[in-house]
Amino acid sequence: MRPRFDPVGTAARRAALRVLDAVLRRGQPIEAGLARAGEGLSPADRGLAHAIAAETLRWLADLDTLIDGATRQRLPDDAKARFALRIALVQALRLGTPPHAAIATALPLVDGGPRKLVHGVFGALMRGGAALPDLPSLPPEVAARWLAAHGQAMVDAARAAIAAPPPVDLTLADPGTTAEWVERLGGISLMPGHVRLPAGADVPALPGFAEGAWWVQDLAATIAVRLMGAGAGTALDLCAAPGGKTMQLAAAGWSVTAVDIAEQRLIRLRENLSRTGLSAELVAADVTRWRPDAPADAVLIDAPCSATGIFRRHPDVLHRAHPRLIDETAALQATILSRAADWVRPGGQLVYAVCSLEPVEGEGQLATFLSARDDFVVEPITGDQLPAGVTPRDDGKLRTLPTMLADSGRLDGFFIARLRRRP
Repeated sequence: MRPRFDPVGTAARRAALRVLDAVLRRGQPIEAGLARAGEGLSPADRGLAHAIAAETLRWLADLDTLIDGATRQRLPDDAKARFALRIALVQALRLGTPPHAAIATALPLVDGGPRKLVHGVFGALMRGGAALPDLPSLPPEVAARWLAAHGQAMVDAARAAIAAPPPVDLTLADPGTTAEWVERLGGISLMPGHVRLPAGADVPALPGFAEGAWWVQDLAATIAVRLMGAGAGTALDLCAAPGGKTMQLAAAGWSVTAVDIAEQRLIRLRENLSRTGLSAELVAADVTRWRPDAPADAVLIDAPCSATGIFRRHPDVLHRAHPRLIDETAALQATILSRAADWVRPGGQLVYAVCSLEPVEGEGQLATFLSARDDFVVEPITGDQLPAGVTPRDDGKLRTLPTMLADSGRLDGFFIARLRRRP
C-alpha cells in the first residue's frame, strides 16, 4: 500500500484541531493547548495554528450556523467532521486562504471519517457564496448572562470588540516620558504613562523594549495600581503573575512583595524585572495558605477569575467559562479576599480587581465581603484618576466595559474597588 502524504501546511491544521479540542472538549486555555499541540512545529506553523484556532473561536457560533444549514443531519459538536469544516471555513472566509487550499489541508483531519461529507458541505457553501456576518455572534449562554447583567448596548459592543484582535497597550516605567514615547512609537496615549499601538505590533523589535522603558499591559489592567498612588511603604501584590502590576508598583516607588502560586510564571516576571531594572521580592506560594510576616501598607488582589473580561484577547474564555467554573472561582476569590484583608495594616488600603464581566466575581463578591467586615470602607474612585471617557459608578467603584473608548480601541472588562481599613 502506497504511503499517504499530507498536503503542505497540514501539520499546522492538525495542531489547530488539537488546540480546539483542548479548549472546547477539555476546557483548557488556548495557550495550554498550543503548548502541547505545537511541539515540533516551526514558528511560522505554530503561529498559523494559533491564528486558525483563535479565529475559529471568535466566529464559532456563526461557523456552526453555516455548517448546520448545509447538512441534513446535525453533526455532533465534537465530531471531527465539524472541526474540519470549522477550520476550512474560517480560513476561506476570514484568513484569506484560497478555498482549494483550505479544504485540501482540512480533509486529512478526518482520515477514517466522512471525507466526502466534509468536501461536499464545504464545496456547497463556497458555491453558494457563504459568508459570515459583519460581527461575530456570542455563544448564546454568554450573551444571555451579559444581557441580564449589563444590557444590550454592552452585548453589541462585545460583538464589535471580539471581531478583531485588540490594540497593543504599553505601560511606561516613567510616565513623564509619555510624549516622547508616543512620538517614537507612533501610537496614541489615553493617559499619562500609556501608549497604544495597532494590533500586531512586533513588540520585541520596538524601540524601548530591550532597555525596559515599557512593558505590554492592557490599559484597564493598569487602573488598579494607578489608584494606589505613589509608593508610600510596603505593598503586597497577590496572584501577581504575569507581573505588569508588580512592575507598576515598583516603578511607583512601592516596596513590593509579589506572590503567585506558579513558580514557572514568576520566572517570566523575574526576567521582566531584570529587563526594566525594577525590583520586587518574589514568592512562589498559595495565598490561601501563605501569610506575610507583617501587615502591609497596601494590598492588591488581582484575583483569579473566569477571565471573561479579556475575551477579545483570549476568545477561548467564552467557551470555557461555564457557570460551574464561575462559581468555583468566586469561591476562591472569597477565600483570598477574607485572608488578605487581615494583611492590611489599620489605615492601609486594599484594592480588589478581577478581569471578569460576571457580577458574582465583582460586585457580588465585594458586597459579601463588606457585609462581613465593618473595618473596611469603600474609598471612592474619582474620574480624574481614570482615562478620559472612563467614569466610575455612583457608588465609587469601577466597572470597565467594551462600550468604553469605542473610538480608540476599547478596554478589557474589569471590576475594581478601592477600600480603606479603618485606623
